[in-house]
Amino acid sequence: MANDDAAVLASVGPRLRELRRKRGSTLAELARSTGISVSTLSRLESGERRPTLELLLPLARAHQVPLDELVGAPQVGDPRVRFKPIEQYGATIVPLSQNPGGPQAFKMVIGPGRSEPDLRRHEGYEWLYVLNGKLRLVLAEHDVVLKAGEAAEFDTRLPHWFGSTGEAPVEVLSLFGPQGERMHVRARPRATGPDA
Repeated sequence: MANDDAAVLASVGPRLRELRRKRGSTLAELARSTGISVSTLSRLESGERRPTLELLLPLARAHQVPLDELVGAPQVGDPRVRFKPIEQYGATIVPLSQNPGGPQAFKMVIGPGRSEPDLRRHEGYEWLYVLNGKLRLVLAEHDVVLKAGEAAEFDTRLPHWFGSTGEAPVEVLSLFGPQGERMHVRARPRATGPDA
C-alpha cells in the first residue's frame, strides 16, 4: 500500500506541470494566483517537494479542476461527467472532456464584450468550430470573421486571439491539443467542374 501511495504522490508533479502548460501559464503567474512561491511550485512540479493538501487546494482552484484530478484518484461511482461551467475572460467555458495530457474539448459562449484583441501565444494546436453567431479570429497578420458552420485550425505558438465581433454572443466548439497534434475532420469532397 505504501508503494501505491508513493506512486500516486510521484505522479502529482508531472500532472501539475501538464495542467499549467495546457493553460499557457508561467510559474510566476501561477504563484501570483495561488500565493505559493515560484520555488515551491517548481519543486512540486519536479517532484522535489512532497504535495500537501495546503498546496494542492489553491492549485486545484487555480487550474479549475477537482482535487481528485490533481492526484489522479480513480473514478468511482457515477460514470457521468459533470460539466461545470467556468466564467473566464468574458466567456462561459464548459469543459467537454477529462483527458489530462491529451486533446481537450470545450464549448464556449463568448459575450459581445470580448471584442478587443489581446494576442497571446503558447504551446499547442487549436481547432475552432462556430456553432452560432460570428467569431472574430486574429491570427498573426490575419483578421477574419467566421460564421456558424465555419471552422479554423492553427498552431497556438502564433500570436492569436478570438472573440465576439461585438454585435452579439458567439457559441464555439474548441478542441485543443498538445503541440504537433492536429485535429482532422473528414468531410465529403465538394464537386468540381462546370456543373458544380
